[in-house]
Amino acid sequence: MKGLNKDKEKDKRFGIKDLKFFALLALVLGLLFLVRSVFFHTPGGKVTIEVDGKTMGTWSLHKNLEIPIRNKDGVLTNRLQIKDGKAKMIEADCPDHLCMNQNAISKDGETIVCLPNKVVVTVIADKEKELDAVTG
Repeated sequence: MKGLNKDKEKDKRFGIKDLKFFALLALVLGLLFLVRSVFFHTPGGKVTIEVDGKTMGTWSLHKNLEIPIRNKDGVLTNRLQIKDGKAKMIEADCPDHLCMNQNAISKDGETIVCLPNKVVVTVIADKEKELDAVTG
């Protein structure tokens, strides 16, 4: 009988200690991500709009504007609002309006995408990132 209990213990793949370890690991990774996103972000200075893979233009995030976005046929499909250093899609003629539900963007590399209208809005930094001695 004692031999059967040992075999059952060996079949146990995850124990309570394993679950505690993974929970702690997830907590630490989550905190690291949060600290990085809050304290080490590069603020954006410009926003670039691409329609169907072609750059429509670049605008400063420091001026309050509303930018009409037209497709290649000249039909108004979206409207982007730049206000208080952030860009937000405020109007779209796509059926799902997912682009309008995305948060306003202001940090370097953040994007708003409207797939049905093939519109990509990307925040870029005012200055290019400087390379250090390690990265070359």
